[in-house]
Amino acid sequence: MNRLWSLLGFTAPHRSFARLDSAGRCQAFKQCQQPPVGDSWVEIKEIRLNWLHQVLPASARIPTRATHSAVQPLLGL
Repeated sequence: MNRLWSLLGFTAPHRSFARLDSAGRCQAFKQCQQPPVGDSWVEIKEIRLNWLHQVLPASARIPTRATHSAVQPLLGL
């Protein structure tokens, strides 16, 4: 189905991510449709090269997206 959407010109937009070290300094940037693998990546609003090797401003982060389960829990009555 994703292939069909891409043939019609509908693709998911690329999201921006920053890789942070243990002190919260930005080590790398990445743009992709899915979050990168690993705990050190955070989603950001935009990429600014002057953030490299600096502490990432809190205003740059996008709150983590809540994942919704496709299966709803059964309610016991």
